[in-house]
Amino acid sequence: MKKILLIGHDANRAGAQLVLLQMLQMLKQRNIPAHLLLCDSGPLENEYRQLTSVSLWPQPVNRLFGRRIDKLLYLLRIGQWLHRREEQRRWQAFEDELRSQDIGLVMVNTVTSSKGYRPIYELVRTLPVILFVHELEMAVRMYTRPDTLRFMMEHTDHLIAVSKAVARYYEETFGFDASQISTFQLIDIPSLLQKIEHARQLPDVLAKHGIPENAIIVGGCGNAEWRKGNDLFNVIARQVIDRFSDLPVYFVWVGMPHNSLSEDLELDLKKAGLSDRVLLIEPTPEVFRYTTRFDIFALCSREDPYPLVVLEAALSETPVVCFERAGGAPELVETDGGFVVPYLDTVAMADRIATLIDDKAMRRAMGQELRRKVIQRHSSEQSMDSFLSIVDQLTATTT
Repeated sequence: MKKILLIGHDANRAGAQLVLLQMLQMLKQRNIPAHLLLCDSGPLENEYRQLTSVSLWPQPVNRLFGRRIDKLLYLLRIGQWLHRREEQRRWQAFEDELRSQDIGLVMVNTVTSSKGYRPIYELVRTLPVILFVHELEMAVRMYTRPDTLRFMMEHTDHLIAVSKAVARYYEETFGFDASQISTFQLIDIPSLLQKIEHARQLPDVLAKHGIPENAIIVGGCGNAEWRKGNDLFNVIARQVIDRFSDLPVYFVWVGMPHNSLSEDLELDLKKAGLSDRVLLIEPTPEVFRYTTRFDIFALCSREDPYPLVVLEAALSETPVVCFERAGGAPELVETDGGFVVPYLDTVAMADRIATLIDDKAMRRAMGQELRRKVIQRHSSEQSMDSFLSIVDQLTATTT
């Protein structure tokens, strides 16, 4: 069997990249050969390399020999020629590496990764292409160029969307043929359950932050960016904590790198007198040690196609409160796995979180139902069977 070439936009510890990691794990379990092309590196690169061979996008030529020698060479107009020659050498080595992989199909993970498809098109132009889309309108505007995405859509044979909301967006916005769209998520549920159980056996990680064992934890998880609603998380924390002066209610966000936005958010918390009740944790490989302590998951995203963090919360039996019209989470949460509130209505979200804080039995029942739905709807085996069926259909038509 020929290899599947998977293209990822980077190796950061975030949702789509973690889904790609789990996909590689499942492919390896089935002895399906694969090769990964990364447009940029990141913390997950070593974990990717443990599962498959990896090619990195050719790095720009920043130095030839050394600063002084390079300066002299450029003054003599030799440096420019050497620079171009080194760029060509790196690109040729990159192309030779891809050609040696015996690829039979291309799977582009995220539309953001479309930037990695167009430059190698001549190498793979005869191969069928699957585009696995995790993005909606905001992310498309932020992370893609219109011409690059248009080229990607024109050369995609089959599109996999992580939710109905995502499928509808690409059908309506780009006119993609609905008969060539599949809707499912590729997650390794047994692996996630194992990680969750392992995390629960470890000492309470929140204790080192001074949070008591009996605290009620409202959690959030994800990167620090406007789309994720980190600012709304703080606003909701203000509204909820004010109502429960007699209870140890804490808000904990995991996955926020230290940057200008996180500094602004920390300043907000300081001004609101909430620095001791709202905790912002940087990205960590020990994320499950935090998320398994969540009693309620607050998905404050303005846009999130079908977040992995919600599926992980569900498998931890944590009810979810989310906004409608913000992505695919309401398709899973519905009325029995938490609450769906009007878009950007922070008061309504605070009200629903308060309801769950007051009712432990409701929290437990909704969390259990959410877990049941994830296991029923997102069977790892069924999802991988569906994916490989698409691969078989596409490769059969090109042989």
